[in-house]
This record gives sequence, C-alpha cells and structure tokens, in this order.
Amino acid sequence: MAAPTGYFTQVAKAHGVKVTFTPEIEVDIREHITESTKLVWIETPSNPTLRLVDIRAVATQAHEHGVMVVVDNTFMSPYIQNPLDHGADIVVHSVTKYINGHSDVVMGVAAFNSDELHKRLSFLQNALGAVPSAFDSWLAHRGAKTLHLRAREATANATAVARALEASPHVIAVNYPGLDSHPHRAIAKKQHRDGMGGGMLSFRIRGGHAAAERFCQLTKIFTLAESLGGVESLCEVPSSMTHAGIPRDQREAVGVFDDLVRISCGVEDAEDLKKDVLQALERAVAETEGLAVDGANGANGYESGEQTL
Repeated sequence: MAAPTGYFTQVAKAHGVKVTFTPEIEVDIREHITESTKLVWIETPSNPTLRLVDIRAVATQAHEHGVMVVVDNTFMSPYIQNPLDHGADIVVHSVTKYINGHSDVVMGVAAFNSDELHKRLSFLQNALGAVPSAFDSWLAHRGAKTLHLRAREATANATAVARALEASPHVIAVNYPGLDSHPHRAIAKKQHRDGMGGGMLSFRIRGGHAAAERFCQLTKIFTLAESLGGVESLCEVPSSMTHAGIPRDQREAVGVFDDLVRISCGVEDAEDLKKDVLQALERAVAETEGLAVDGANGANGYESGEQTL
C-alpha cells in the first residue's frame, strides 16, 4: 500500500482530509468511525505482507454508519476475488498488473455497485482528463482475455514456491494466503475463488537486508523489479524499493522488515521457479554468513555466477 499511503499522508492531508490507519486486520472499525468519516479503504491482500481483510465484516460495520467502502483488489484480480459481491461500494485495480498482464500498459480502473456512483465518478474522470488512450485500452482488452489462464497458472506457481520456501531452513516466515498455515486462510477460502492464494507472496530470509538484496541478485528466472502481475516472474526488496519512502517504524509495525522479499510469480514452469528460488536462497544466505556454497554449482544444478539485471 505504498502509493495509497503517500496519497493519504501527503495529498489528501493537504486538502484537509484526516486519515486514520488501522494495521490490525481484525480490528472493529466502529471505534474509528466518527461523524465526519466518509470512506473506509481496504487493501486485501495487503502489499507486501499478504494479510487478508474480511470485506463483508468491514462493509457491514461501515454501512451501519453510512460510510462507503473501497477495496483495492489489484493483488487478486477480478478472476480470484470480487469485492462487490462481499459488500464493497467501489473496487479499484491497477490494470497495469494482472488484468493487462503483459507489463506494457499504465492504467487503472474503478468499478461500482451503483449507477449513481458510476455517474459521479465518470464525470470527474472526464473533467480531469484521466482517460486512457485507445491503444492502451486495446492492449488491456487483449490481456483481459487470458486473465483466467494466467491467474490459475500464477497461483499454481506461487503455491509451489511458497511450499518450497516454507520448508527451507533459510526462511524465517512465508506470507501466502494459499498456505494452510496462513493466519487468514479461512478468509481466503470464503472470499477467493476456490480458496486460491493468487500469484503474490513474500518471505523473510535469514541474513537480514543484505541477504534479501543478494537473493534478488542471484535469481536466474526472477527479474529484480518493482512491478507485479505479468507473465514474467519478479522479485524485489520492499524496504529499499516499493516501501522505501515509509518510515522504518511504520513499516515494521505492519510486518515490512528489512529482510522481507516480495515475489510475483509469472507463468513459467513451476519446477524451474522452485529451483531458481532455492538456489538463490542457499547462496544468498551462505554469502551473507561468510560461507561458500560447495562446488561450482548451487544445490539445484544452476551454474554459479551472478545474473546481470
């Protein structure tokens, strides 16, 4: 939630909007609602810790006070999660990510549960000139045709990678809602299509920030980049990349530690992705501990040597 946080704390605040952040996922939001509250913004799963929010529970509480609910559904895409079906008033997506899926469009979309809301926001969109080009629209339409295929493949790959990471002694914790060990697995089974976990995951690597950065340098298939949701697999270190602008104490309060690595699984072969993650993991931890990996190759048969990114 790096970009929305910047908007809420800098842009909205400058226009007199008061924003209250609630990192506690299971919080009773009634205690935060006042007479001036107009909107509840939910990000589920959260970026980059993959925590889930019970949309129906929050929407029910908010609507009791006449408060609108917006859900950022970028991480799941419309194929896996449909917030409007769970009580949300507005759903937003970065079309750049899963909906387009090919890393060649910069676009966003908002969907509404009422014609009146749609009319109001459409007027603002037109008045402000926030209208995508014809070619970008064509590209996004092209990508949407294969969303269901890509979402299923990315989920299968992320599940395989998450399980491999969870079994590794070099990993402190894995954040993936498709795992039975995830604290909000019950919400995933209720809100996500077939309980799917999606293509995003994150994990804490032993060895701290240095190991996290080294991991991203040593992968062969995963590319070091901040984006997500494309056909290609990506990895990044949130503390020094996507979330670098958030003060450390605020980051760590919601689980974004310096040793956290975020992964976006694409549609490559699952076994190749697992091997890549495990060889990079072993080498990164060994190097940051001052050890050497035995032999010329890593544990999974990859040639030694750093990938140029």
